[in-house]
Parts: sequence; C-alpha cells; structure tokens
Amino acid sequence: MHSSYNLWLVAISFAVATLASYTALDLTGRIFLLASARGRHAWRLGGALALGVGIWSMHFVAMLAFSLPIPLGYDLTLTACSLALAIGASYLALCMTTRARLTPGRLLAGGVLMGIGIAGMHYTGMAALRMAPAIEYQPAWFVASIAIAIGASSAALWMARALSNEDERHIALKRLAAALVMGVAISGMHYAGMAAARFAPDAICGAANDINSTWLATSVILLTLAVLTVTLMLSRFDVRTTFLLGAMSKLNGQVVRLATLDALTGLPNRATLTERIERAISVARRQHSSFAVLFMDLDGFKTINDSLGHSTGDAVLSAFARRLLQCVRSTDTVARLGGDEFVVLAEHLASGNDAAELADGVLDRMRQGTWSDEQPLQVMPSIGIALFPRDGDTVDTLLKHADAAMYEAKRAGRGTYRFFERSMNEAAMRTLQIQQALHEALLNDRFSLQFQPKFHGDGDALTGAEALIRLYDPKMGTLAPLEFIPVAERSGQIVQIGYWVVGETCRRIRGWIEQGLPAMKVAINLSPRQLLQPDLVETMLDIVRSEGVACEQIMFEITESVAMHDAARTVEVIRAFQASGFDISIDDFGTGYSSLAYLQRFKAKQLKIDRFFTSGLDTHGAAGSAIVSAIIALAHSLEMDVVAEGVETQSQFDKLRSMMCDEMQGFLLGKPINADDFGELLRARMTMTVREQSAL
Repeated sequence: MHSSYNLWLVAISFAVATLASYTALDLTGRIFLLASARGRHAWRLGGALALGVGIWSMHFVAMLAFSLPIPLGYDLTLTACSLALAIGASYLALCMTTRARLTPGRLLAGGVLMGIGIAGMHYTGMAALRMAPAIEYQPAWFVASIAIAIGASSAALWMARALSNEDERHIALKRLAAALVMGVAISGMHYAGMAAARFAPDAICGAANDINSTWLATSVILLTLAVLTVTLMLSRFDVRTTFLLGAMSKLNGQVVRLATLDALTGLPNRATLTERIERAISVARRQHSSFAVLFMDLDGFKTINDSLGHSTGDAVLSAFARRLLQCVRSTDTVARLGGDEFVVLAEHLASGNDAAELADGVLDRMRQGTWSDEQPLQVMPSIGIALFPRDGDTVDTLLKHADAAMYEAKRAGRGTYRFFERSMNEAAMRTLQIQQALHEALLNDRFSLQFQPKFHGDGDALTGAEALIRLYDPKMGTLAPLEFIPVAERSGQIVQIGYWVVGETCRRIRGWIEQGLPAMKVAINLSPRQLLQPDLVETMLDIVRSEGVACEQIMFEITESVAMHDAARTVEVIRAFQASGFDISIDDFGTGYSSLAYLQRFKAKQLKIDRFFTSGLDTHGAAGSAIVSAIIALAHSLEMDVVAEGVETQSQFDKLRSMMCDEMQGFLLGKPINADDFGELLRARMTMTVREQSAL
C-alpha cells in the first residue's frame, strides 16, 4: 500500500526530538548539582516524565505525519503503553547519566536497555494502529532501526555525561549542538522503523474510529511543548537558585574560617583557642583531670623579619606551624595567637612530667628533625608551661602565667622551657610596670644622663666620656639600667630611648662648648634592636645636625656579641657611620666570639676591654695580665686605640699603663656624674692646664 508524509509534521517531530534532547542534557547537569539523594530522585522522576513525553511525542507526531489511502487511528491502551515505555526508558537514561561513575560497561548496558525501550515504544505505537492484516517488517530495516536506537541511546548517554558540568564554558551552545545530533539520531531511528513496515494493499486500520488524528496531533504538540518548556524553565530557575545557595554557603564557610582560623597558618586563632580551653576546663573539672597550656615564642624571629623581609618571615611562621603540628599529639590543639606566638593545648595529662616530655619533644624535633618543606631557616621556640588547675582556673590566667614562664625561659638562655612559678608572676608584673614607666618617661622627660670620664693612659689628660642613661620613676624610684634596658630592648622602646640619648648628649655637648669649655668626644651605646633599624644612620645624622654638633664629637659603641651576630650587616652599618663622620668602638671585647677577619674589616676606632678582664689583672695574676696584654697588642696591630673599663684599683691602673693602654675609665679615675658636674670637671682641667702652661 502506497504511503506519504506531511513534511510540516515531519519538521515538527524533529524539532520536538531536538527540544527533548536539550531538556535531557540540561536535566543531567541540574541533577549533578544536587547534594540531597531525595532531591536527585525527585528530579529523575519529574525529568523522566517530561523527557518520556518528549520522545513519545516526537514518535507520535511523526506517526501522524504518516498517511495511507485508508483512514488511520490509534488504540488508546496501546498508545498509553508506548508512552509508559518512553517514560521508563527516559528514567533509565537519567539514572545512568547521573551516577557517580559511568564506566564503559555501564554506558553500553544503559545504551542497550534504553535503545530497546525506545524501539519497544515505537513498535508498540505502530501496533496501536491495529492493522488487519498485521504489519509486516523487513528484517534488515527492523534490525537497523533497533541498532540505530541502541547507538543513539549510547551516544545520548555519553554526551549527557560529558556536558553535565554547569561551569564549563559555552555550555548552552554545546548542549544545543549535541541536542541537534541527538534529534537527528532519534528521528533516524523512527523513520528507519517506518521504512521496515509493509502494509498489505487491502489492509484496514482497526482503530480508525477511536481517536481523531487532527485533534490528537494538535493536542500532543501543544502539550509536549508546554511540558518541555516548563521543565526547562524550572530546571534553569532551580540551577540558579542552587548556584546562589552554593555561593552563599561557600561565602559563609569563608567567613567562619576567617573568624575561627589564622589566615596565614590555617591554625585555630585566639578566639577558637579560648573556646577550646574553656571546654577543656569544663571537662577537667568534671573528670578531676589536668591539662597544660604551652606558650611559645620564636627566638630571633624579629631579626629575620626585619633583615629578610615580611615575606620571608611569613614563610618561617608557616613552616614552623607545619612542623609544630608534627611534634605534638594528634589530640592536642595548636593555635597561633599572632606574630610569632603559638600555643599548644595538651589535654588529659597524668602529671606535669607529661607536659615536660611534650616540650622536650618539640624542642628536640625542632633542633634535630629533618623536614620536607625545605625551609632553610631554623628557628627555636622558648616555651612556658602553665598547668590546670595548679596555675590557674581561667583562660586568661592560664595564658598569662604560661606567657610569664615563657619569658623566664628566654631569660634562661632561650630554646628551652620553664614551668610557671608564683615568683614569675611578680617578675611579669614588674616587667609591665617597667614598660609603663619607660612609656611615661619618654612622654614626661624622666630620663637623665650621666657621663663617666675617660682618661689618657697616663691618668692625667681627660680624653672624653661615656654617656650613661638613668631613669627615675615617681612610683618605683630610681631604676638601674641593668633592670630597665633589657625590658626596653624586648618591647622595642629602646629605639626611641636611643634617639633621645643621642639628642640629649648633643645638647649637653653644645652647652659645654657655649660655656667656652673644650669639646669632648662622648661615647654612646647602641642596642641590638637599634642596629636593625634600616634608617638608623640617617636618623642619627639628622639628630646631630639639628642640634648643631659635629659628628666627630660622637662615638657609637657596639658590643662584640651584637657585632658578630650579623657581622656582614655590622660592617655595612659601621661603614655608613664612618662615612658620615662618626667614630665606632667595639665594646665588651673578649666576652664573645670574634672573627679576626671581621674585626679587621670593622676598622673601628677603639676596642674596649671588658671589666671582667680588667678585674682579672688582680685576681688571675700572670694569666690575667697575659690576656689583657694580648688584647692590647692585637688592637694596636690593627691600628685601633684600646680603652680599659672598670679600672678600680691602683694595681690595675699601673699594669694597664705599663702595657701601653691608650685610655682608661673606672671608679678609680672618675665616677659617672651629671652634665653640670662634668662641665665643672672640664673647667677645672682646663684651668689646671692653663696654670701648668703659665708655670712653664
């Protein structure tokens, strides 16, 4: 029997197939975004309904485009069965493409099952015609239609999985191109199946009076377009909503991270540590147990940060944080409070010995361990330990006491640990009081200077003085330099104090000159913290010039241990001072380890013998004299003047003079005096010199 097609309905069937394919691809990407298993299942069911209606509609519209010389109609029951097969095949497709893993075997199995389902839909729809005699099928075309169905289904599964990533570039265009290919494949399967069908010349359609074809075509097309369009709109809207919710969740996670973790190291921050210590206190009280707080500060980190830059300092902190995590137990909390301060909360300890073993382990690993991060700079912590409940029962008290013990560890030589003791609390309070006194002294001009005279080796001629700072606090009384200078050095206040000393010394020198007294060279000590300042020389030069004093009147003293800590930088600083007209003296010589090569490169003006060796002239006999004589000979060979400090006995003076020591200072020759008294000393020396010259 001769057949024909309505080309408009053929085109509409292809459009429906393409739209159904695009909907399938979009739904696959949508389902992948869902975290809830229940949500994925609901979208699979809804998507299978929409996609099944779309595929079935393409088939049915194409069937309606087909016409024979006899009236055609469709059996309602068989038509419904073909729709059910389309929906079932669609559900299978969505289940396969949205699995966590789609292996080649699963892809092939899914393609075969889905292809058979679609082919079953087609031939069930053909059976709905209820032709008599029955439709005959050519075997070659029949097999080809099933092969096309399986191939198209497998290709559809693969493309749906490949294009499931919503973040991929130009995803909409890629899905549209894939939908066109899938539409051609689905249409090809249908028309291959129709080509296989053979209708007898005298055949009649048994369902011709069941359903009106024109009404059915219009209804199916409109219903299908509505279902697919609504499904696409819901999918797009839900994708955007899910994306916004995901973005908000991610942003919320970042906010929580910033609020609870340290940004540089990723360790818990102070707020998180406080919560965990509070929880540990609650647990320890219920269980009558103990825990420890280990407060750590990195020795020498300030030097690294100032000399090598903050980026290197950050790298050191990050490396230390990673290493510290490897040194403690997995149940311990490691937190960073800020700067180079770290805290370890060690819970469930049997005794203080457990905390000591933990601290020993950290120090041993930091000192000897081999690390995978290849960070070349080795830093050691000083550790203070406070135990609950012995050393405190609140977060603030435990941290404060552990901090006090840490400073005691630093005073004990660094790179060690100390348990908190009640006496440390008093020392910590004293330190805070001194810091406050130093702050108020800078604001209220409570510092003063004394000047210790320096004499020529014969003990007669006054050659200069050393400026010594003094501090009087109304509440604490007179503070010794040995007490407040270390505090100022640790707190950084020494920098501003040092600038004040230079300015005040220059004002005193100018005052003596204005009184007609001879200009004296005054030595000023430089602290380790001052030497780290990048603009130290420029600042000193500005102060001296602003006071109207010649640079030649100032000599800066650098202790031997500080000079050798970073000898290369010391050479640069000394050269810069000397280029500006200042003289340099190496102080406390013999108390540290000096490289003779660097000592030669320093080219300092003076070398000061430490008072320990000066007193040894009396207490160590010939051995003491040999050491001092060797130091003097070494300095003279390097064309440096030698100053002996701490000269307190006549025998020391006589031995030094016999060794050709260039200058001396000490209580035997002159005690530190204020600026006015030093001016009177200058005046008396000047008068004595005039009388001696007149007598001649």
